[in-house]
Amino acid sequence: AGAGGAAHLPGMLAASTPLPVIGVPVQTSTMSGVDSLLSIVQMPGGVPVGSVAINAADNAALLALQILGTEDPSMQEQMVEYKTNLTEKVEAMDERVHEQSSLD
Repeated sequence: AGAGGAAHLPGMLAASTPLPVIGVPVQTSTMSGVDSLLSIVQMPGGVPVGSVAINAADNAALLALQILGTEDPSMQEQMVEYKTNLTEKVEAMDERVHEQSSLD
């Protein structure tokens, strides 16, 4: 659930469903989204809402896939492949930095 001007909506949704809710705080002009983030994470006991970083809808989607992957092996395998690819990209960038700066 995206949350900007109505940052209480993920909490309202979480209070009315037994399903997991992931709040995505949206950057605002007032406090750059920190107000949205706090509205999502400061829920009363018994009304859990997952949250990701401000404007991080991509991470919310990945978190949802990880949750669904606990019951769906194909989704879990896709996440494993995705994270393996990320690791390989970071290692390649690290190698280029070391080559260019002679840090070894």
